Amino acid sequence: MLDLRRFTGRDMRISDKLMEFNWGFLLLLAVISSMGFAMLYSVADGSFSPWALKQMVRFVVGAGIMIVVALVDLRLWMRIAYPLYAIALVLVTAVDIVGFKGMGAQRWLNLGIIQLQPSEIMKVAILLALARYFHGLTLDEVSRLKNLIIPLLIIVVPVGLVVKQPDLGTAILLTVSGGVLFFAAGLAWRYFILGGVAVLAAIPVVWDRLHDYQRNRVFTFLDPERDPLGAGYHILQSKIALGSGGVFGKGFMAGTQAHLNFLPEKQTDFIFTMLCEELGFVGGLTLLALYALVLIYSFSVAMQCRNQFGRLLALGISVSFFFYVFINSAMVMGLLPVVGVPLPLVSYGGTAMLSLMFAFGLLMSVYIHRNLEIARGNNAFW
Repeated sequence: MLDLRRFTGRDMRISDKLMEFNWGFLLLLAVISSMGFAMLYSVADGSFSPWALKQMVRFVVGAGIMIVVALVDLRLWMRIAYPLYAIALVLVTAVDIVGFKGMGAQRWLNLGIIQLQPSEIMKVAILLALARYFHGLTLDEVSRLKNLIIPLLIIVVPVGLVVKQPDLGTAILLTVSGGVLFFAAGLAWRYFILGGVAVLAAIPVVWDRLHDYQRNRVFTFLDPERDPLGAGYHILQSKIALGSGGVFGKGFMAGTQAHLNFLPEKQTDFIFTMLCEELGFVGGLTLLALYALVLIYSFSVAMQCRNQFGRLLALGISVSFFFYVFINSAMVMGLLPVVGVPLPLVSYGGTAMLSLMFAFGLLMSVYIHRNLEIARGNNAFW
């Protein structure tokens, strides 16, 4: 039976951990989320329902989850990393069997009281599993071919299931985030070169297997004007909204593209466009600056951590968060093809919000236990 006393409270009291908790970081997340609440309030034409109030409640619940997760000893998270990954994998697999469709993709599970998107949970679980695995290897062991089979399977299996939903954006995020942990663990450059060559060679095969709408997204990215009322409509309206906002915007709740319903999915994927239309270049730059502060702090936590598990976990969370922000903001600007990647803490979505706050709780646990030394090697887990 698992003795929790081995992992909690032995080295630090709860009161000490609460003192170590970076409340300023939580405040920063609250400020970013508040910008999302304001936009969701505006989307609903000055009403807290159906989006803003629910998102506020989710953030409060997420903040509670973040604090609880942060107070748990980092060694416990390392020990249960594989079971958490297994649970996430079962949920992702269940989507293909009993999941229901929304916006053309089968990505959600209906659990009665809540609707769950397991791929969002997998984004965190895959980082935990890889961080634990690579913690158990020395630098020389990381690049041995036999030691790469398990971490590759950790990535490939859920990516294959997510692609089948289909959710190409999330699949790319899972792959890139996992690849970064391979790099951070010290994998030799020759494997990345071989991987790059393999990706280039696989492009014709992947292209042939893409859905028609996915190919259209690529064509639209290259030339949005080819179908302005069809496939190119979303990105063209997004660019119009971005440009019409100017330097200071049209004013809160005064965005014409959004409120006249020219802008699609303005509460989720295109919420950054709405923000820029109403608050202008200054508003958009402010949000990106706040995101930059989150990233700077996250990377600093990774650099301060004295154990490999915490260092890799913090780095994985930081990189995953960066790609969330980068892909969504670049997508609505027309710099990347349109994919279903929400803007973290701002876009409407329950599972995305709660899983991200859980991830930030893990990041804070790494920070609180940054001076904890955990022995390397396979026996370190036990």
